[in-house]
Amino acid sequence: MHTVSNKDADQASCCHISPPDEPLQVSRNLKISLVLLLFLVAVSFLPVFSTLNESLLSYLRLLAIPIVLGFLLGGVIDYFVPQGFIYRYFGKTGKSSLLWALAGGFLMSSCSHGILAIAIQIYRKGASIPAVITFLLASPWANFPVTILLVSFFGWKGVLFIVTAGFIAIITGLVFATLERSGYLEKNHAAISVEGYEWERVRNFSLKQSVTGVLRGSLSLSNMVLWWLIVGLMVAVLIDVYVPGEFFMRYLGADPGGLLLTLVGATVIEVCSEGSSVIAFEIYEKVQAFGNPFVFLMAGVVTDYTEIGLLWTSIGRKTALLLPAVAVPQVLFFGFLYNAIL
Repeated sequence: MHTVSNKDADQASCCHISPPDEPLQVSRNLKISLVLLLFLVAVSFLPVFSTLNESLLSYLRLLAIPIVLGFLLGGVIDYFVPQGFIYRYFGKTGKSSLLWALAGGFLMSSCSHGILAIAIQIYRKGASIPAVITFLLASPWANFPVTILLVSFFGWKGVLFIVTAGFIAIITGLVFATLERSGYLEKNHAAISVEGYEWERVRNFSLKQSVTGVLRGSLSLSNMVLWWLIVGLMVAVLIDVYVPGEFFMRYLGADPGGLLLTLVGATVIEVCSEGSSVIAFEIYEKVQAFGNPFVFLMAGVVTDYTEIGLLWTSIGRKTALLLPAVAVPQVLFFGFLYNAIL
């Protein structure tokens, strides 16, 4: 971390954006993943792959809007939000940054896939790793649309789920904060310390420059994040089509073995928070135990291979591997507890 003046901080807020005269470029990984996705879409229209087509289009309809909104919001953050602002509320290692990160989750109306783009963007703007992890764990469940969805499915237990998810997010953030103070985690070299900041691009708003700047920020983020999401989507579709749903329902009982299998199922099934809520309710209806859908929903975030892979490439392998190591035991503890008392 280094200290800069207000003016320098405002300029640094977009230091990673391509210069205005530099053409927008799509990364090689993103090009390859888009080609593979288009190939899968094209093949799915063959009559023999009608089930694949139905699942693929269903996923695309479910994920398209949240992901697009997530990347656009990431571009808005990149262009308009001063880096000093991000550091002030998310960049420190104290409890206040974790509480701000948790509160920020309530303001985000994006699924667990769309929130990945936003989380990586605030990291690139100087947010601390503990704050990013707290934000990442809380946002898919704390945001208002999913709150309504969970309450409609589970009643008062939906509120219990959201409170528990927030608790796990804070505890995990505190563990990461301890590790960061010990020097065990990666360093965020984008972090800066400033006494103040200026909203230069808001005050001197230009529609043309703003649209260009937001699109550049969104594309820069897409080059880093979107190809991971596309890979996860394709894997999820193949699992959805070729792994029978009855297999999961038959073995996901309320006993310890069933709970562990629920954890495994949540790991391999790549679904956004809205979609996984529906699957979790179906599990709840079948097994009549709240711990199983809780583990399914929470483990779907803390063991998400798309998320872990993105953390590995964007922040570092220590952060990526520590996320499930710290969060999964907490998820299983509450899963066992809720199966025992509810």
